[in-house]
Amino acid sequence: MSIDAWRSLGRQIQEISSSSAWWLGDWLLYGQAEFPNRYKHAIAQTSLDYQTLRNYAWVARRFAPGERHEGLSFQHHAEVAGLPAEERGQWLARAAEHRWSRNELRRQVRARKEIAGAAERAVQLKMKPDDGQRELWQAAALRTGKDLLTWITTVLDDAAKSAPAISG
Repeated sequence: MSIDAWRSLGRQIQEISSSSAWWLGDWLLYGQAEFPNRYKHAIAQTSLDYQTLRNYAWVARRFAPGERHEGLSFQHHAEVAGLPAEERGQWLARAAEHRWSRNELRRQVRARKEIAGAAERAVQLKMKPDDGQRELWQAAALRTGKDLLTWITTVLDDAAKSAPAISG
């Protein structure tokens, strides 16, 4: 067998492998409505464990056939299956456009979640000091060798540390 034939065979096997997860998931979804004890029967027929079959069904349920990206693996879809529908589609489109591996898609999604989480945790304070307050604070910041924002943060931190505890 030539190297090209060997590579082609590998691609075909991968496509069948990815497709089989979809087929099993769809098969289980059909069985959900039609047959009791479907997982018991599915385990006997496939020799796959319960959790694997549940995962296949869950991902298949999250993506109607028309929402599945042909150029991406079942595992790509599994990575974003827990996101809201509009986000799932956007992430899969990016993964297809940039030819991300499943691991790269996972990394990108996690990085975006971390950024979003940090933004949610951020506290924004809006202050409108009068000119006298601003000049007083700016002078104090300069005396300590700090910029105004750093000085304000330091003063607030010190005040929070020395504030008496409130008992309930």
